[in-house]
Amino acid sequence: MLIRLSSRCFSTSASPHPWLFIGLGNPGDKYKGTRHNVGFEMIDAFAESVGIPMNTAHSKAVFGKGFVGEVPVFLAKPQTYMNLSGESTGPLAAYYKLPLTHVLVFHDDLNLPCGVLRLNDKGGHGSHKGLKSVIYHFRGNREFPRLRIGIGQPPGQMDPKAFLLQKFNVTARQRIDEALQEGVDALKLLLSKGLVQSARRFNQEQKYKHLRVQTLPVW
Repeated sequence: MLIRLSSRCFSTSASPHPWLFIGLGNPGDKYKGTRHNVGFEMIDAFAESVGIPMNTAHSKAVFGKGFVGEVPVFLAKPQTYMNLSGESTGPLAAYYKLPLTHVLVFHDDLNLPCGVLRLNDKGGHGSHKGLKSVIYHFRGNREFPRLRIGIGQPPGQMDPKAFLLQKFNVTARQRIDEALQEGVDALKLLLSKGLVQSARRFNQEQKYKHLRVQTLPVW
């Protein structure tokens, strides 16, 4: 009886509509704490904040599900490695029969200063190979929301690939930790107020943060 009740509560035909949050990153201790894994970190921070255990496996992802208020929420960290993220993301969205407008992808962004966030309703991949894979497995559809997590640009002539796989220094780590909490708050607002209203408010706040931090080095 409890199993049937749980299944019915998580039915995607129920109201309000469920959300699927997917953080992009690379699995394994080798990559833990690196710039390319901030999508994983955002999932973990949100899961801890709302008490959703990430203790199952589903569609090649570490997975958890629960409720935030009355809203069903699915959380996933694909274990396919970054460049093949779509191999997990596509089947998850299909399994739960979710419109892509309710699939929110968290990822690192070189084009934002370290610790600055943006919540967008759609966009391209910006040469991000994880996003490129997600779009491919969404059959080219780019109209899904993203939470972009700024990690800044590599210094000098440093190879961006090497930069992505480095860990943050103390200053950058502090900014990212603060950004994760801001992201958690934004996600909670999204679940209660919807994407449009929460994104407008959140991005306005982050715009001013962008102006404050964009000239400060964090290498």
